[in-house]
Amino acid sequence: MIEIRDGFYALHTLHTTYAFRVMETGQLEHLYYGRKISLGDGSSLVEKHAFAPGNTIAYDQEHLNFTLEDMCLEVSGYGKGDIREPFVEVICDNGSSTTDFVFVDAAEKKGKAALETLPSTYDVSKEAEQLVVHLRDKNEGFLLELVYSVFPKEDVITRSAKFINKSDKPVRLTRLMSMQLDLNQSGYVVTSFHGGWTKEMNRYDTTVNIGKFVNASYTGSSSNRCNPFIMVSEPDTSETMGDCYGFNLVYSGNHYEAVEVNSFEKTRIVTGINPTNFAFLLAPGESFESPEAVMTFSHEGFSGVSAHMHPFVREHVVRGSWQHKERPVLLNSWEASYFDISESSLLRLAKMGKDVGVELFVMDDGWFGERNNDTRALGDWTPNTKKLPNGVAGLCKKVNDLGLAFGIWIEPEMVNTDSDLYRAHPEWSMEIPGKDHSEGRNQRVLDFANPAVVDHMIEQMKQVIGSANIAYVKWDMNRIISDYYSQYLPKDRQQEVAHRYIQGVYRLAKELTQAFPEVLFEGCAAGGNRFDLGMLCYFPQIWASDNTDAVCRLNIQNGYSYGYPMSCVSAHVSACPNHQTLRVTPLESRFAVASFGVLGYECNLCDMSKEDLESIKAQIALYKEYRKVWQFGDFYRVESGNHYQWNVVSQDKKTAIGMIMQREVQPNTMFKKYQARGLDPAKTYHFVGLPRKYNIKEFGDLVNTAAPIHVKPDSLVHNVLAKFVKMDGETEDYLCSGDSIMYDGVKLKQSFVGTGYSDEVRHFPDYASRLYFMTEE
Repeated sequence: MIEIRDGFYALHTLHTTYAFRVMETGQLEHLYYGRKISLGDGSSLVEKHAFAPGNTIAYDQEHLNFTLEDMCLEVSGYGKGDIREPFVEVICDNGSSTTDFVFVDAAEKKGKAALETLPSTYDVSKEAEQLVVHLRDKNEGFLLELVYSVFPKEDVITRSAKFINKSDKPVRLTRLMSMQLDLNQSGYVVTSFHGGWTKEMNRYDTTVNIGKFVNASYTGSSSNRCNPFIMVSEPDTSETMGDCYGFNLVYSGNHYEAVEVNSFEKTRIVTGINPTNFAFLLAPGESFESPEAVMTFSHEGFSGVSAHMHPFVREHVVRGSWQHKERPVLLNSWEASYFDISESSLLRLAKMGKDVGVELFVMDDGWFGERNNDTRALGDWTPNTKKLPNGVAGLCKKVNDLGLAFGIWIEPEMVNTDSDLYRAHPEWSMEIPGKDHSEGRNQRVLDFANPAVVDHMIEQMKQVIGSANIAYVKWDMNRIISDYYSQYLPKDRQQEVAHRYIQGVYRLAKELTQAFPEVLFEGCAAGGNRFDLGMLCYFPQIWASDNTDAVCRLNIQNGYSYGYPMSCVSAHVSACPNHQTLRVTPLESRFAVASFGVLGYECNLCDMSKEDLESIKAQIALYKEYRKVWQFGDFYRVESGNHYQWNVVSQDKKTAIGMIMQREVQPNTMFKKYQARGLDPAKTYHFVGLPRKYNIKEFGDLVNTAAPIHVKPDSLVHNVLAKFVKMDGETEDYLCSGDSIMYDGVKLKQSFVGTGYSDEVRHFPDYASRLYFMTEE
C-alpha cells in the first residue's frame, strides 16, 4: 500500500514500511525503512536541526539550520554540500558538475510497469503498486524520475531511475545509481559474496564504522569476483534474529555497491551501474534508465531476508513456461568427453543415461566447425560432419528415439581469431584497431554494442536451435571483457560500450527465448560469472560453478542461497577424483549436495562400475519422487562450517528433506542432532533416513577384530569379502512433532569413535552425508 499525506510518502508491505518526505528546500529526506509502522503525522520521523555545524555547507541563505551533508536523503548529487557517494553525476555543456534536484510531483498507480531498455521485475497478480516521483535540476532543468514498486506479499520494494535531458544542450551522464538508502547510524555489517572461477560465492562480513566499503565488478559481467547481492545488518545478526537489509540488482554488467559512513555517523548505501569508465552522451530530449534495484528488510536475520528474496525471484523475476515447471534430470557430456566427441560416443553415453533414469542428454562444446580445442572455430555455428555425420538434427533424433530430450551448448558472445566469422568480420570483435589485445581463453568478445552483430547472432542461433528438436540450451560465456572498445561507436562514446554490450546480450536472449518459448535455457558464464537477476529474467536456471566438487559446492551453494532460490541453481554429480580438485568424495555425498538444486550428472557413465550405476539409478528415482520439494520448496540454512545442515520444505509443509554433510571427522565426537526450520509446529512428521550399507574396506584392518581369520588389507580375500559382505548402517526412524524437530532437533545415533561398531553406530567419516525425509503423518 502507498500512503501519501502532506508531503509525506510511506510504502507499506505486509511487514515493512519505507518512508520519506519532501523537505522545505525541495530535496527528499529519507525517514525510515524497517518493521511496519503507522506514519501518523510524520513529525516524529523527521530529523531535527536548529544550527548547522561549522565547516559545512548550508544549502542556501534561507536554510542555515542544516547541511545536506548531515541529512538522510533519497537522492543526492555533488555541489550543494553533500560530499558523500552521489546518486547522479553529470558533466554539463559548460563543464559544470553541480546538480540540484528538487521535487516536482509524484503519482501512484496500480500494477508494475516494465523498464523500456532493460529487463525488470513483473507482477502478474496485479498486487504491486508504483510510486513515480519527478525531480528537476534547478540549474540546467534535467529531469530525474524515481520509480518505487511495492510488492506487498514478498515484503520487497524495488527502485529505478530515469535521467531525462530536458535542457537545450547535450550532457554527459557519468553516474546514475538505481537505489540510495541513507540510515542515521553506523556500525552496520556488510555481507558480500566474493571469489573467482571455481570458487564462487564465499561469504565475507565487513563492519563499516567509518569510510567506505565497495563491492563492484569491472569484468563486463556481474562477475564471480563479487556478486551484486549484498546484505547490511546490525552487529550480531544471526540466521534467525536481527535487523537485516538485502539488496540486489537486475543487471548483468558492471555493477557497483557502496556502503559509506560519514563524519556524522550516517550510513549511505547505493547500488547501480559501476561508474568506472562509464559515461553516456545525451542530446536534448534523450534519456537513460538505470537498472532496477531490489531491496527488502527483515527483523528475523539472514533467513528472513532469504525468505523474502526466494519467492520474489521465483514469482517476479523468473518467467516463461519453465517458471514453475519441474526441471529434468540431465546428463552433460563435458567432463565425460571434453572436445573429443562423436555421434557414436555420444549415443553410447546417452543410452547409459537413459538406463539410469536421466531425462535430458546435453551435447556440450566441440560439435561445430573445426572445434577440437578452445583455440578455434568459435563463431562458426555449423555442425562438424566429421564428428556428427548426420548433423545436430540426426543426433537429436537418435537421442529422442532413446526416449530422451536433447540439449546443446552454445557460446554466442564469443569469437576465435581462427574462425571464418573473424576472418570475414574482424571489425565485429571488441578490440582496439592496431593495438595488442589481451586474450582470455584464446577468444575475443563480439561487439554486442553493434546492432548488426546482434542481428547476425540472432539469425545464427535461431538456425542452430531451430535445426532440430532441441529442448535445452546451455548458454556459456567463458571470458571477461578487456580492452573495452567498439569499432562501431565513435571515439567520444567509448565509455558507453560496457552498458550497450549487456543491452545487446539482453536483446539476443529476449529474441531467442521468445522464438523458442518451450526450450529450457540455462545461463552459464564460466560457471557463476553471471549469476544475477538480469539473466534470470530470461533463463530460469544458472550453472552455479564449473566446480563440481561436493565439498566446494557446499560453500558455493550455501552462498547463493542467501539471495537466490534453489530452483535457479544448477548442480551436477561428477566423477571422482574430481576434475577441479582431485578430491575423492562418496557418491552419496555428491548426490546429497547436488540434489539441493536442479540435479544433473556430468560423468562418464560408460566407465562406471555396476554398483555405482545402480546407486545413480536409485538416486535419480529418489530425486524424481521429491523433485518438486527440492526445486520449489522453501530452503533453510541451519548450520555451516565443518558441518553443513540444510533443509527444504514443501509449500504446504507436508514434506521436508534435510541434509547433514561433514567436511572433516572430529575424534571422540559422538553426538550430533539434526534440526530443521520451516516445518508446521503442530504437525506430526515421520522422520526417516535412507538405509545404508558399507563396504568393509572402509574399515581397513579393523575387519580383523570381527573376522574369524586374519585378513590382509587389499588382499584377494579382502576384495572377495568386500564384494559379498556389506556392513549395515544405522537406521533413524521416528515420529516427531514439527516443533520438536525445529526447537530441539532429532538426536541422531552416535558417531563412530573407535571403540566399536554396530548398526546402532553412525559411520560418518570425512565428506560423509545423510539425507533425512520428513512426511506428515
